[in-house]
Amino acid sequence: MDTLRTVLDAWQKAIAAHDPAAVAELFTEDAVFQGLQPYAIGRPGIAAYYGSQPPGLTVDYRILSTRPLGDDAILGWLEADFTVGAEVRALLNLTVVLTHTSGDWRIAHYHVSPRV
Repeated sequence: MDTLRTVLDAWQKAIAAHDPAAVAELFTEDAVFQGLQPYAIGRPGIAAYYGSQPPGLTVDYRILSTRPLGDDAILGWLEADFTVGAEVRALLNLTVVLTHTSGDWRIAHYHVSPRV
């Protein structure tokens, strides 16, 4: 869980800084990204997605479950609450797959769905 939390803390910080390039760097170059808008493959689409988000966007997350998928992959399931100031933007379920490549852990798969 420490590996997942380290990557997600960096993701949270980059979102709060409204730094789409820093968010995208946390993903593999060929990451599959399915946010609330159409999906993207790779960092340019991820940077564009986060660049389109409003300044002041923040995210709080809670890890619900983790599961190793092998020596170099981790599955994480969490809840993510996106807000701008006091305004709730989205309450989501989030599933991520992290992979260990080039000496670092990166997000290879990201999928959200509305929390009911």
